[in-house]
Amino acid sequence: MTLPPPRGAFAELLYLPLEDPRVQPLVDGLTAEYDRRYGSIFGGAGQEMRRYPAVEFAPPHGALLILQEDGESVAGGAFRRYDEQTAEFKRIWTHPGHRRRGLARQVLTELEAEAGRRGYRRVYLTTGSRQPEAQNLYLATGYSPGFDPSADPETVKHLAFTKEIPAGASGQRPVITANS
Repeated sequence: MTLPPPRGAFAELLYLPLEDPRVQPLVDGLTAEYDRRYGSIFGGAGQEMRRYPAVEFAPPHGALLILQEDGESVAGGAFRRYDEQTAEFKRIWTHPGHRRRGLARQVLTELEAEAGRRGYRRVYLTTGSRQPEAQNLYLATGYSPGFDPSADPETVKHLAFTKEIPAGASGQRPVITANS
């Protein structure tokens, strides 16, 4: 299968606070995606998107990144402290018009690197039963399922994954900015 070519300049990696307007496409995109896939299950997408305060995705214990191309937010993700050694990845998203280009994998790789730079040794994340592409991504990138992958995902509900990461092994951030 041939993937679509990049639409413009190479995606720029930005570390931003949740309140930055460049993060809004991620929030809006995830809300629409969750509504489409899950409806009112789990209290609805709006409740899920408000579950954690912005400070949990801010340094020193958290981070939120956005990939932008030609000034458009096309993918992103975040992490928060789960416990002293574990980062919990949340809000991993790719704009529907930019999927199948490896952007989610790029987000995941950078989140892992940043978590390692922050001293975390492990990643924990969950995805929903109606997101098989996310499940496939996590399995393909070395995450261990905390559930039976052969079970009907609808009976598992929250599909949990973990992965060990080396602390501080990835050196410097490629781009660090909140003012671009």
